[in-house]
Amino acid sequence: MRLVFAGTPQTAVPALDALLTSRHEVVAVVTRPDKPAGRGQKVGSNPVAQRAAVEGLEVLAPARVRDPAFQDRLRQIAPDCCPMVAYGALIPQAALDIPPYGWVNLHFSVLPAWRGAAPVQHAILHGDDVTGASTFQVVAELDAGPVYGVLTEQVRPRDTSGDLLERLAYSGAELLVATLDGIQDGKLHAIPQPAEGVSFAPKITPADARVDWKLPALAVDRLIRACTPDPGAWTEYEGARLKLGPVSVADPATGPALAPGDLLAERHAVYAGTGSRPVRLGEVQAEGKRLMAASDWARGLRSDGPLRFG
Repeated sequence: MRLVFAGTPQTAVPALDALLTSRHEVVAVVTRPDKPAGRGQKVGSNPVAQRAAVEGLEVLAPARVRDPAFQDRLRQIAPDCCPMVAYGALIPQAALDIPPYGWVNLHFSVLPAWRGAAPVQHAILHGDDVTGASTFQVVAELDAGPVYGVLTEQVRPRDTSGDLLERLAYSGAELLVATLDGIQDGKLHAIPQPAEGVSFAPKITPADARVDWKLPALAVDRLIRACTPDPGAWTEYEGARLKLGPVSVADPATGPALAPGDLLAERHAVYAGTGSRPVRLGEVQAEGKRLMAASDWARGLRSDGPLRFG
C-alpha cells in the first residue's frame, strides 16, 4: 500500500522505521509543526520530521489538520492508508475520508482501556499489571474506532513510563506492519470495541506531577514512575522545586518512622515520609543543578531545623 505516516515524538520513530522496511511504500509524513523546546527555547524539528528528512520524504506539518491546503495536498499524494502513532491532534472526518483504507492508529493500551493522550502513564499510575498496544480504525470520537489487533505487555515492578513506552514502541511497530499487511490482503477486519471497560488517560501536566506526601508509599512510587521521564515528578524543598527520580518503598521492619514529607538523611540513603511507610529517594535534581544521588544532594544542605519537603 501507498502510505502517508502521521507521528511526532521519538515514540513514533520505530513504527516509521518498520514501515520503511516493509512491503509498503511510505511516500510522506504528517507531523506537528516545529515549536520552541528546551532551556533556550530553540526551534527544531521533531524526531519524526528528522527521520523523514534523512529518508528524503515529503514532510507535511499543518498547523491544523482541517486546513484545506493540507487536505488538498493529501488528496494529491493519494495514499491508500494513513498509519499514525502519537501524532498529537485529532483528525477531522474530511481528512479521515481521503485514503480508501482510512487512518489506522497504533495506541499504547489494550482498548477500550486508557483512551487518550497518556495511556502508559495512567497504566503505571493506577497499578495495572498488564497493558499493551492496539491498532484500530480512526474515527471522529477519541480512540473509539474498531480494533484490528492487540498485543499485551507485562508492567514490571520498577518500570517507568519511559521504560514501558520504549518496549511498546518496538513491539507495537511490528503490530502496525502486520495490521497493514492483513488489511491489504483482505484477511483482517476491525472489530468494534466493547462498551464496557472504557477508561480515559488525559495528559499528565506538571501540576499533576507534584508529589503529595500524604499519599501512601505505593501511590507515591507509582506517581513518580508514571511521570518519569515526562513531565517529571517534583516536590518543593525550602521554596525551590526539586525534581524526583524513581524511589523505592522502605521495608516496614527496618525503615525509619517519618511523618509525611519529613526527611531522614543518612550517609548513603535519604528517606521521605509518606502517608504509610517511608520511601527511599533515588536521584534528584535541584533547580539549576545536575541530576545526582539523593545522598549527595542531602550532604550539601544547610539547615538548622528538621529536613522537610514543602
